[in-house]
Amino acid sequence: MSVQDRTGRAYDIVLLGATGFVGGLTAEYLAAHAPENLRWAVAGRSAEKLERLRERLPGGEDVGVLPADVTDPASMRELARATRVLATTVGPYLTYGREPVAACADAGTDYLDLTGEPEFVDLAYVRHDTRARETGARLVHACGFDSVPHDLGAYFTVRRLPEDVPITVDGYVRADGAVSGGTLASVLTQLSRGRQLRAAARDRRRHEPRTPGRRVHAPLGPPRFAPEVGAWALPMPTIDGQVVERSARALERYGPDFRYRHYAAVESLPYAVGGAAAAGALVAAAQLPPARDRLTARLASGDGPSAEKRARSWFSVRFVGEGGGRRVFTEVAGGDPGYGETAKMFAESALSLALDELPPTAGQVTTAVAMGDALIERLRAAGITFRVAATR
Repeated sequence: MSVQDRTGRAYDIVLLGATGFVGGLTAEYLAAHAPENLRWAVAGRSAEKLERLRERLPGGEDVGVLPADVTDPASMRELARATRVLATTVGPYLTYGREPVAACADAGTDYLDLTGEPEFVDLAYVRHDTRARETGARLVHACGFDSVPHDLGAYFTVRRLPEDVPITVDGYVRADGAVSGGTLASVLTQLSRGRQLRAAARDRRRHEPRTPGRRVHAPLGPPRFAPEVGAWALPMPTIDGQVVERSARALERYGPDFRYRHYAAVESLPYAVGGAAAAGALVAAAQLPPARDRLTARLASGDGPSAEKRARSWFSVRFVGEGGGRRVFTEVAGGDPGYGETAKMFAESALSLALDELPPTAGQVTTAVAMGDALIERLRAAGITFRVAATR
């Protein structure tokens, strides 16, 4: 089937999972910042909760309400056919993301999520990338703190280095803010599924083409002191490095040989050792069903931190890029990473796909590939910093 015609659809954006905590923040952001002519709707299981949400939104009388069930393929097909962009906050995505992404790939509808689950992303690629390319759908995962600052920050850094040369970029994350319960529950799920995660990654490698003559890698490496940022660097085995790697494979601007390393920046060696020990304990707990179930139950709430707590929270990702005899230091920084800024990044990603003139892409793509400079400019206008700190 050829690329789907989406001009006659009822909505530009549908926000699925709008009554959850991050979903509610995203709805509030869209109500406050979307252009007046944007046609958008909120969707979820409970029509009653959706109506209550709409009542408290500025201009809510113009927001559609669409009851929908993420576990029902027919419901998701109907939802996908009603909109040009479907943005879903409903996780864990291994459990609740399969039907929405399948429906979007089939309908030619752009899809966004907040997943940090590599297994889900790999499964979605194998199952839906080909179909999405046929219909023109853009499937963009990890559109929150995982992994927008890292993906766009690496892209921003690479564009300040010479072209057609080997490039290395290291990213160092600092943050003071609560991680959402849903995010931690997703982490526990992934840590308990090591065998399935590796199988999905192998299956993806069998299906995904590689560009001859180009090398891209994202090794972890050991903890080390990083004088570039004056901190100990603890490797982070999160989805962020994989997302950056995929952007580098898709875009020639990253050069013939690109390496990215991803770290948490901590102030002292004891913090680094403690962080490694805590990560080990979490991995161990995830392997034991009783411990995993207790932790998951404690994290299941849709509540989040207060507005005051979110206002005090912040994040900074510093990048050190090298290539062609040049060295550049950049930073992406903003407020509360787990909630407020995630909602902002997610909403602006949806607005960019719906409204901006973007390079023609389809299939499973990253934020850098699908939106790139357009999304950076949106986020800058919304108060997130992208800056060059120094060049040498």
